Amino acid sequence: MAPSFGERAEAGSHKTSGGGGGLKDISKGAVLQCVEAGTLGMPFEVWKTRMGRYREESTIDAFRQIYRRGGVKAYWQGLSAKMVESATKGSVLLYSKELLFSLMKRSGFSDTSSGFVAGAGGGICQTAVMGPCTYVVTALVTNTSKNAGERGAGGGGALHKVQEVWKSKGIKGFYSGSTAIACRQATNWASRQGFTEFFRSTLMRNKKREGEAPAKLTKGEEILAGILGGTVSTWNQPFEVARIHMQAAANEGRAEKNLLQAFQKIVRQDGFSGLFKGLVPRIGLGVWQTLFMVTGSKLLREHLNWYGSPKDTFIPRKARSLYLPLLH
Repeated sequence: MAPSFGERAEAGSHKTSGGGGGLKDISKGAVLQCVEAGTLGMPFEVWKTRMGRYREESTIDAFRQIYRRGGVKAYWQGLSAKMVESATKGSVLLYSKELLFSLMKRSGFSDTSSGFVAGAGGGICQTAVMGPCTYVVTALVTNTSKNAGERGAGGGGALHKVQEVWKSKGIKGFYSGSTAIACRQATNWASRQGFTEFFRSTLMRNKKREGEAPAKLTKGEEILAGILGGTVSTWNQPFEVARIHMQAAANEGRAEKNLLQAFQKIVRQDGFSGLFKGLVPRIGLGVWQTLFMVTGSKLLREHLNWYGSPKDTFIPRKARSLYLPLLH
């Protein structure tokens, strides 16, 4: 007797569970990244962006200046542009890195090697959608005009900035600092995914030595691996400082020619330590994003039946009938 449609669909979903790059990675990536940004992600982003631009301010001074500029809502300045960016980059990241991770594992590579390659590939794929939104957020946070804080904090500043850049520079204007973004994103997610997998493997080996069978990490240990991976991943802070410098300069009409020129100018003005300005909020952001996009996605898949049977999902029956055949 031929299997029913429901049986075929469930079999297809189990087949997908062994790998990534499925339809659910697109939707889950968007949701995870938006929740990440809408909670602590955005305040960390605004904080480290200000420190990268105004490098003479200390960590605490920068935090206070943001509050003085627009109160609590100033920490979510540029949120509308950030939500667009988060939904698109989250989808692109999770789909691409999970697909690459799956392909690497099937080819016999270790979790750590697969993590570094998959993270780098996913980060590079993000650059196309991140450039414009990151430019708008940076322009709003670093704008020093009198009413910039009111417009930005109120949410109307993002649309105003988009119109302004489009009229003056066209689509090219939104991609100032794109080289720095590509370098940052590739190293960001290669490090976050790769180092997290490294710490997971280390914890797993320790469990095996202690004789626990089967060696499986607890949720707490998964979170610990994510925190360690997110912290170590901030070694590439110079790329982030250069990105902020290049986009802020472009917003002020004095764009830098290339990434190397930006590095040289920062070191000339602030010394080598200037390349690591904003490291504290960047660590917070790195950990927060890793917990959502690396650890969180893994826990969802393993514990919430991410790729489980269609009857366990919240997708309407009619919608299911359209996408389920694609899972085969």
